Amino acid sequence: MKASEFRERTLEELEQTVVNLKQDIFNLRFQHATGQLDDTSRLSQTKRDLARVNTVLREHQLGLQKLAIAPVDELQKEG
Repeated sequence: MKASEFRERTLEELEQTVVNLKQDIFNLRFQHATGQLDDTSRLSQTKRDLARVNTVLREHQLGLQKLAIAPVDELQKEG
């Protein structure tokens, strides 16, 4: 994915994406070590995606980039 696509997501979605990507990297590394990984480029691509998400999160922390805001309906459901 492109960084611009990650910037369109909310903070909660990005944090969940980080968790999912870390789990994917773990699984891909495990498959690679056991010789079950057919497409080794997926490991590199997943690492790049994780780096992009972390960059977008850091931009948000520094105030350089504003993330998407969850719709009002979703906020009311949580509260």
